[in-house]
Amino acid sequence: MDRRVVLGGLLALAAAPGVARAQASAPAAPAPTRTLAAGPEALRRLGERLLRLEEDGLDPRWYGLTPGATPDPQQIASAAAGALTDLVQGRAGVPAGRVDIRRESNPALLMRWFEQIIEAAEPAEVIERAALHHPDMAPLKAALAAARARAGNAWPRVPEIQGRILEPGATDPARVPPMRQRLALTDPAFAASPGDGPIYDERLQAAVRRFQAERGIDPTGRVGPVTLAALNRPVEASVNQLRAALDMRRGQAAPGRERRVEVNVPDFRLAVIEEGRVIMEMAVVVGRPARATPMIVTRMTSVQFNPPWGVPQRNAREDLLPRLQRDPTALQARGFRIFQRVDGQVVEVDPTTVNWRAVNPDRFPFFIRQDAGDANALGRLKFNMPNNDDIFLHDTPERHLFRRADRAYSSGCIRLERPMDLLMLLLEGTEGWSRERVDRTLASRQTITAALRRQLPIRLHYDTVLVENGRVRSRPDLYGLDDAYVRAMEARSPRAVVARA
Repeated sequence: MDRRVVLGGLLALAAAPGVARAQASAPAAPAPTRTLAAGPEALRRLGERLLRLEEDGLDPRWYGLTPGATPDPQQIASAAAGALTDLVQGRAGVPAGRVDIRRESNPALLMRWFEQIIEAAEPAEVIERAALHHPDMAPLKAALAAARARAGNAWPRVPEIQGRILEPGATDPARVPPMRQRLALTDPAFAASPGDGPIYDERLQAAVRRFQAERGIDPTGRVGPVTLAALNRPVEASVNQLRAALDMRRGQAAPGRERRVEVNVPDFRLAVIEEGRVIMEMAVVVGRPARATPMIVTRMTSVQFNPPWGVPQRNAREDLLPRLQRDPTALQARGFRIFQRVDGQVVEVDPTTVNWRAVNPDRFPFFIRQDAGDANALGRLKFNMPNNDDIFLHDTPERHLFRRADRAYSSGCIRLERPMDLLMLLLEGTEGWSRERVDRTLASRQTITAALRRQLPIRLHYDTVLVENGRVRSRPDLYGLDDAYVRAMEARSPRAVVARA
């Protein structure tokens, strides 16, 4: 075996790390002649490790390797270069619209990894270290291995019976037996003694509560549509979700130490973080799939007290027009006002004088505004942040939504469980704003906007797989962004690095 072949293949890509982001199709420049530390057996072990890239959520075929075949030295060189680059920097790059994925392009860091594999007596160990360089990788890889192992088994489906919640203690021969089978596949404690029969007994309830807690569902033990959807989710979807989670952590830029606001959309949670410590956390309501909350990275700039709501035209057409057709006075009682442009002037319209059933929603000629007040859809507080999608954080009178496990109900903006707590934190250091002044301002019912002296960074991000104290928890792929991410990983052409002796 000519060791310079492997060395040349590695240096060909290491000499130009930027090429790692794209297809390396041109022949590499001749590499300097150096002695590779690894011997033939170590190179064979490197090839074997590369053939196991599926355990890292990658596919050996992307790097020119064929599972079951023995790669030659040149194939090992090419595959090692491409795989090491993807393990360090991420396979998919940053897909369109995913500004929340923060990748740190560091050619010097990649070069150091290449130098390590060139000099290593066991280059497979370098691949292994690169595969585990983020602290979440080990538990995520274990979860991926477990999901792959389950993929070959029959996945029992728990039937959904319209309108019927499975309550603790109930007898249900249609749902309880398959639910026992399903949870025995993923809960070792329950699998050791799953019981039998159609009664929803305490042992099964405990397994259901553990399952709900792991997936961010209120662990009540009651089994409704949200829990059933999670139980019946195909195992292949879990595999791809974990593959996306692994790759999104590769090349991840380190978070800053300054105080910042993070909203994890599929987890329905807001956290204020400072120097790696969560100093405030609360539930949020986010956009439903038809009106998805976009991923945004910006800063919070101001807060508006007693905000009116200028209803977006889509909301007016799709949400309010049907209500106006049923009873125009009901919206009027909630502070909604109707306007129309007549001869260049905006005039207010009495909603009882309009034949709303004749209004074409595709040519909706009205503007609707809701005055500030207790019934206002934005509540009493609106938190502004510059973005192109007119997304903001706000209070809401619909407090009951925060008791739900699935909180995807808004038209895209973020509704806050404890807006006053966030307000007081944001106003820290803003001269003249005490709690007493805040209370007076809200009580005045006047619309007032206050600029924030300390404009905190805010990131709306999408992480459906969370690792907390070594334990992996998953959330639904609310908007299909995990599926899109895996498609981006698979769409990349296989790397073809030409090695030179």
